[in-house]
Amino acid sequence: MATLVLVRHGRTTANATGVLAGRTPGVELDETGTQQAGAAGRRLAGLALAEIVSSPLERCRQSATALLAQQPSAGAQRVLVEDDLSECDYGEWQGRALSELAQEPLWATVQTQPTAAVFPGGESMPAMQARGVAAVRRHDARITQASGPHAVWAAVSHGDVIKAILADALGMHLDSFQRLDVHPASISIVHYGGPRPAVLGVNTLEGELGWLGRTPGETVGGGAGAAR
Repeated sequence: MATLVLVRHGRTTANATGVLAGRTPGVELDETGTQQAGAAGRRLAGLALAEIVSSPLERCRQSATALLAQQPSAGAQRVLVEDDLSECDYGEWQGRALSELAQEPLWATVQTQPTAAVFPGGESMPAMQARGVAAVRRHDARITQASGPHAVWAAVSHGDVIKAILADALGMHLDSFQRLDVHPASISIVHYGGPRPAVLGVNTLEGELGWLGRTPGETVGGGAGAAR
């Protein structure tokens, strides 16, 4: 199977001011976020990404465009928008200050038992995970068939969505997914295939990625790592 690079969008004005943006239209990268997305693009510039797939929200499409701008001529030629990679539908929580939301009874549920969390007027966290995982697996199978098992592709999405996808790949219960950190413009890496997914990186912010695309082997005792 191909290798999936999960990229969170860069910082936004909402992130910087402590507001839960959700699906609010018009939330864009701030100056720091633009720089962060450019840095993520430079990390991936040595790879010819087979495709770049993005959440439809502006901040992700801006980040995906920054990745595309630094691709070699043999790399992805456009950004494909995927609705199922969109931010969690936080419903009535959308647009409110995080400091205010922390006083809500549901906040503790979101932090400690997200499988029981349903946002008022929005979606549940298990529903968010289900659509996100289904989307990346669907695109991964399609890209593998089209471009081969050594293909590398990128999905640009949101913090909670990426954490939920990583939790599934790690065999981690969704109720534990808040233990994961996914920073703005961070890169996490998943390889589907074999008896189980292989998680090759979580929340990475630095380092060259030219070694991607080499299928992980099944090993006992840790293995020797990818050839450099």
